[in-house]
Amino acid sequence: MRKTVSAARMRRLLLVTASAALLSASAASAQETLNALVWCDHTDPGLIEPFEKANDVKVNLKEYEGTGAAISIIEQSRPGDWDVLVIDAVDVPRAIDMDILGEMPADQLPLADLFPEVRMDETTTKDGKVYAVTEKFGYNTISFDKTKVDPADMEDLSVAWSEKYKGRIALYDYYLPMVGLTGVGIGKKTADLTEADLPEIKEKLFEMKKVSRQVSDVVASQTALATGEVDIVIGGGEWLTAGLVAEKPNLDWTVPKQGALRWAQSIGVFKDSEKRDLALKFVQYIVSPEGQARLATSSCYWAMPANAKAGEHLSDAQKAVLRWDRQPEYLKNTQLYPVADADLDAAMQDVWTEMLQQ
Repeated sequence: MRKTVSAARMRRLLLVTASAALLSASAASAQETLNALVWCDHTDPGLIEPFEKANDVKVNLKEYEGTGAAISIIEQSRPGDWDVLVIDAVDVPRAIDMDILGEMPADQLPLADLFPEVRMDETTTKDGKVYAVTEKFGYNTISFDKTKVDPADMEDLSVAWSEKYKGRIALYDYYLPMVGLTGVGIGKKTADLTEADLPEIKEKLFEMKKVSRQVSDVVASQTALATGEVDIVIGGGEWLTAGLVAEKPNLDWTVPKQGALRWAQSIGVFKDSEKRDLALKFVQYIVSPEGQARLATSSCYWAMPANAKAGEHLSDAQKAVLRWDRQPEYLKNTQLYPVADADLDAAMQDVWTEMLQQ
């Protein structure tokens, strides 16, 4: 027999339900929040949820791509809107000069545990004060399908403009590392690049365009390599292929004999954050060995953790994919992105645009 509920009981049930909802809403609103402007690798729940649970906090993440995009977001925001910033390590001085980042206590960061080559004190500190800490690094180099190409050919950057693989190459569509990588391929130092070097680099870029099948972003390049549309991605690296190795063991990457480009990303606290202590706690988590291992193997892209102690929390298989044991060699044979002033940056973008139009 179907039971019925009296009108009085129904009212009491509604009152209890409404009270519970109000309490729940109150608890949710009382939970502390942290707003972070990040790269996509920080959006992996496997990285963020352990911090949220341990600190009873909700981390609101906004993903961006390219420092220019981050600065645009910041300029359209109010002071205090953001608490944490992830930024390309070479652009930290720019953020410091814009008075975006606040000082962090050096004695509360594991700086001594970072790989010395990626600490980048020259960019992350100013006047002896720490404004950011390197959290992850990797390489813009060559990714390839080792079942479709001769791996020995990939040890020479000149493969980027070789007729041998014409129509089987994708170029990563980001002017800064590609201009720098092309410079490395013809024997130039990225730290010394000037506008006088661009005509020679431009010539090689045009040659690369002629033998390539496509110029594409990260997702399109990765998809093309994984599906066999192309066999080589110039400008790729472990970040492009490492996360796919379990399903696509035919994909590989290398640092050629001429070298490659090394990128690094840093994390810091906004100067105007109203939650500086919590923001610092988040930074500390990200650069801790556990946080670093999770960041290194984030679902968006894999790359090397800056904290050498993260190796204790990575499996042998994960370290093999990241080439953990070859890092001393790779660090020695790679250069940082070109650090360009406004004029050189504009000139490099012009060269890249001309190449795209060929």
